[in-house]
Amino acid sequence: MAVGLKIPDNEAYTAQTALERLGIPLARVERSAIYVFQAPAPADELAARVTRNESVFNPNKHRLRVLDANAPRSGEVWIEEAGARWADADRYVGWRLFGEGDRPVDRATLEAAAERLLCNPAIERAHFPKNEEER
Repeated sequence: MAVGLKIPDNEAYTAQTALERLGIPLARVERSAIYVFQAPAPADELAARVTRNESVFNPNKHRLRVLDANAPRSGEVWIEEAGARWADADRYVGWRLFGEGDRPVDRATLEAAAERLLCNPAIERAHFPKNEEER
């Protein structure tokens, strides 16, 4: 499950501006809270659990997306902070970067962005798409 903002995301805009200053040209940056549930359940049941929790989801400002897989999509890195959990789900911050033509960036650009800004390796771990062709 990915919970993103419907309203403008100042944190994503600030990250985009900082990455551009660091030499990574981007057209757009999306940020979302990613929840990967450990217990198998139907997607609609998991979505209902997320949307009922006011500390995680506010229908006035958030949108929920059910992801196809429990792995980052093309152009996306999931940042795992030590001990970040919610109920029976692992929690990540998902950063999806788009470049020229509003296409997801390649793996090298994604790794550079994570290394230069998005991930603090002292307390966080970056998760990348397993295989670009699969995503």
